[in-house]
Amino acid sequence: MSEITLEFKNLTKRYGEKSALLDFTTVLKPGIYGLLGPNGAGKSTLMNLLTDNIKRTSGEILYNGEEILKLASRFREKIGYMPQQQGMYDNFSGERFLYYVAGLKGVKRRAAREQIDKYLNMVGLTKDKGRKLGGYSGGMRQRLMFVAAMLGEPEILILDEPTAGLDPEERIKIRNYVSELSGERIVILATHVVSDIECIASEILLLKKGKLICKDTPASLVHSVSDKIYVKYCDHTELKELMKQYPRGNISQGEDGIRFRIVKDECPEGFEAEGQMPNLEDVYLYWF
Repeated sequence: MSEITLEFKNLTKRYGEKSALLDFTTVLKPGIYGLLGPNGAGKSTLMNLLTDNIKRTSGEILYNGEEILKLASRFREKIGYMPQQQGMYDNFSGERFLYYVAGLKGVKRRAAREQIDKYLNMVGLTKDKGRKLGGYSGGMRQRLMFVAAMLGEPEILILDEPTAGLDPEERIKIRNYVSELSGERIVILATHVVSDIECIASEILLLKKGKLICKDTPASLVHSVSDKIYVKYCDHTELKELMKQYPRGNISQGEDGIRFRIVKDECPEGFEAEGQMPNLEDVYLYWF
């Protein structure tokens, strides 16, 4: 079986004179791709174009070399989508909801049963499958939505803010499931929680104002800002002035007082280079 590919060629979506996505061009192969960018960067637009929820202005999306608009339902069968908003029926049990989703996807009953049992067991919801969704916690709902996205064994898995609003334990669970199931499929994960993708993503795509400004491995991106991290220790009075001057500064408590940390191309007066290794959050602050 040949390796799957998903290629974007000059993909553009405009609303009047505003470009929500502009000339987006890249090739994805099996692995986990993190989409990072502020609100309005184009992340949701990209996912909606890929799922054909909105119409593109121009450009192409090719699955194994074929235009997805021509493939139509044959391509949609290959997609698993976990939206940010949970569209559930509170009077359904977890199991009934999954059979409902499987039916919408055209998954045959026997295959649906096998997949539902497998993935419910994987996410630890087997004992809760008979409970009404109205009694599920936020984390349980997210895990169930993840199972729903996996029905049909998709080759392309699209996750929109899968850990939004979850506590650290539930975030780690979702992150581990994504990593475990990446395998030979393409996983596209859009999030504002940088730590969720720093340790599992094959590559990070940085989007800003509809444009792809960078695509690289987390390690390479982190290395790119290793000489741009500066720190200054201060008291509360000085902190107020620093925050006005550097509104994106990162504050923490250190042994020598309040630690004010910034990411810049040049070292400002009064700051010193930091010896610690940066992280992906520093990359985010540098670009956005």
